[in-house]
Formats: sequence, structure tokens, C-alpha cells
Amino acid sequence: MRTSVIIFPGSNCDRDACVAARSVCGGTVNRVWHRDSTVPDSDLIILPGGFSYGDYLRSGAMAANSPIMHDVIRQAKRGTRVLAICNGFQIATETGMLPGALMRNVNLRFVCRDVHLRIENADTDFTRRYEAGQVIRIPVAHHDGNYFADDDTIRRLEGEGRVVLRYTDARGIPGGDANPNGSRNDIAGILNEDGNVLGMMPHPERYCDPRLGGTDGRAMFESLLEAVA
Repeated sequence: MRTSVIIFPGSNCDRDACVAARSVCGGTVNRVWHRDSTVPDSDLIILPGGFSYGDYLRSGAMAANSPIMHDVIRQAKRGTRVLAICNGFQIATETGMLPGALMRNVNLRFVCRDVHLRIENADTDFTRRYEAGQVIRIPVAHHDGNYFADDDTIRRLEGEGRVVLRYTDARGIPGGDANPNGSRNDIAGILNEDGNVLGMMPHPERYCDPRLGGTDGRAMFESLLEAVA
């Protein structure tokens, strides 16, 4: 499997993403600098978490205009799978690869803790190794993770099965304190129309090894490997 991880000034989860991809998916893992003009031929492109450009202007706004993003968008339109995590999700919305926007957390505080997620759609290249309705535990670490979209977009995402991950409690019940940032409909992760771009605020790459405290993120990379194979 060929994986490319895009690195921006301020990225801080790129190495985690590389380690997860290499340990679970094997193959080649390329680290691609934001000023490069092309991404090597890849089965998976990861836009990692962090604080690109220090979240100046808006989270992901400046990174969205980096030279490399022209080719990321081009490859995504050709069907290459893109996993956009945390700051990567913010970048993906800023480029229009995904609808909506990530706003400041409703409590105006940085949130760093484990959350529970319910798998809403297990029929995707990113989630096929999970089961629909399964509750998993994954870390979040963000200040601007409050997903917002207009009513029509929310209805379309829900109706088309493009809400892939939803914040819940350990029993799988959404709402209340289970939602760490105030996202509409407790949305934690969404797909694009073609199903090859997933944006999510939680960090699956951080829970791929039991030595890190959990392995619930590992199945996402296993799903991608299976989809490519």
C-alpha cells in the first residue's frame, strides 16, 4: 500500500500518522512537504492533525492554499482515498473537498480527552472492519472542532449515509456531555459525495497500538488496507 502524509508548518501529528500507516498497512509511506507541487502516486493521502500556520486567520485556511493541495484535490477527484484528521478535516472543509465548517468549540476551550464514537456507516472504505452501531473510543485534541453546516447540508449528509461517526457516550447514546465541541447532530466524521474522502476530528492514528492506551483506531487503517487490496 502506498501512503502519503502531507506536512504543513505546524503539523504535529504527521509522525503519528506515518507510524500508524506503516505498522498497520505496510508498504511505502511518503512524507510530503506542503510546498511540493505533486503527491507521489498513492492509495491513501493523509492530511494530519496539528495547527497548520498556527491556525492563523482560521484553522486550515492558509494550509488550504498551499501548493500541494492543488494535487491533493486533483487526486481526490480521481478517486484516491483521503483521510483528513482534525486539522486535516479543517483543511478539507476550507478547500471545499468536504461541506460545512469547523468552528470554535462551544465552550470556547481546548478539549483533549478520549471520546466515544458510534459507527454510523460501516459500508465505507474507512470503516468496513467495524460494525454499524459499534461504539469505539478514540482521543480528540482540538479547539475548533464544532462541525457546522446549513440545514439542507445536514439533511443531505444524514440522508445519504455520509455521517460516518457520531459522538456518543459509552452506551452509544448521543447528546449532552458526550459531544465535546457542540457539533451539529453530534457529528464527528463525514464523507464526501464520492465516498473517498473522510474528514474526522478524533485521532484514530493515536489508538493503533495497545502501548498507547487503546487500539480502536487500528480497524480504520485495516479497512483502508482491505479496500486497496
